[in-house]
Amino acid sequence: VQGRKDLGTPLCWVWEWNTHCLRGDTMGSPKAGRQDYDLLVIGGGSGGLACAKEGTRWGLGGTCVNVGCIPKKLMHQAALLGGMIQDAPHYGWAEAVQNYVKSLNWGHRVQLQDRKVKYFNIKASFVNEHTVCGVAKDGKETLLSAEHIVIATGGRPKYPTHIEGALEYGITNVALECAGFLTGLGLDTTVMIRSIPLRGFDQQMSSLVTEYMASRGTRFLRGCTPSRVRRLPDGQLQVTWEDLTSGKEDTGTFNTVLWAVGRIPETRSLNLEKAGVNTNPNSQKILVDAQETTSVPHIYAIGDVAEGRPELTPTAIMAGKLLAQRLCGRSSDVMDYDNVPTTVFTPLEYGCVGLSEEEAVARHGEEHVEVYHAYYKPLEFTVAERDASQCYIKMVCLRKPPQLVLGLHFLGPNAGEVTQGFALGIK
Repeated sequence: VQGRKDLGTPLCWVWEWNTHCLRGDTMGSPKAGRQDYDLLVIGGGSGGLACAKEGTRWGLGGTCVNVGCIPKKLMHQAALLGGMIQDAPHYGWAEAVQNYVKSLNWGHRVQLQDRKVKYFNIKASFVNEHTVCGVAKDGKETLLSAEHIVIATGGRPKYPTHIEGALEYGITNVALECAGFLTGLGLDTTVMIRSIPLRGFDQQMSSLVTEYMASRGTRFLRGCTPSRVRRLPDGQLQVTWEDLTSGKEDTGTFNTVLWAVGRIPETRSLNLEKAGVNTNPNSQKILVDAQETTSVPHIYAIGDVAEGRPELTPTAIMAGKLLAQRLCGRSSDVMDYDNVPTTVFTPLEYGCVGLSEEEAVARHGEEHVEVYHAYYKPLEFTVAERDASQCYIKMVCLRKPPQLVLGLHFLGPNAGEVTQGFALGIK
């Protein structure tokens, strides 16, 4: 584009369109019926680059790369980091976090009052199929009866009671997530794994999760099982374990031992047999149908206490809402438990929805499964020069067209937010 003459020819404004061409047979002047190029792309921005690079390779970048999205996001990340530094003092565990949790507790009680729901702080067990007995802390008993009863008692962490000292000297929580943030806070943290990490998840992704954690300082003892915990005179805990491969015994000294060996449903003290409610004899979870109904037509179970349900808070919330709507005749909708997304909040977050690669192969056969995958570098890793060798995404599909997506797995920053977007499309 020629410059405006009143500005003077030497000041010619070069509003230059970057032009990209995919070369054909000939060069020079076009001849009848023949062109110099198979494709002419006018413009050097993201769209032009994407179109042109589908058939060739080179650089440039346009507005996005130079003065748009990329520098904007990098400066946004810098601002976020500055904000995090300012916020950091407010996250002291002893006060702010605990106070916030207590405020949530109180908020739930207020909501119950606002909706005219009566709250009993008692431990309940069945007397018969329509009646429960609640015991308060002072031992006072209260009998409550109802037309419909919903069991939503959830589960509790499991202690390995066969290990000497486990109950006396251990606490409980979630394994890799806790290990990740404890390492991030500067604590020397070791994870002992008997077999595989993140059982039930895609194992390629699980391996990448632990690789990243190891690169950030978390130590792993693989193929080991603890046999004894005892307190030393200085107050520290000595753990003895066996290496399952070599059979050798070893010991280590720690300030804290955290057990993360699974959860058990809160059913054993409910006296379910008095109401005729059936459970899985192995898991002790309550057997339910698609309507959340137990073996007794007017007794229901939702959440972690129910057999075959994902142990996730949002699914329990939605199942509870839908059940209440069915019971009062407002809806006939049932909870759909297929393709529920979830995220593991390890230092490098892992989000997934649908089948793992192992599940897809087991269900459809390896010859019928296609996996699309890629390593990538998150933008926020570039300036800080962080290692992105475990940032990875894969999509598990049926090989037969139209290649239905069976599962999506994402490992990287903000995996939860990314995954729930893809989950909507997959759903």
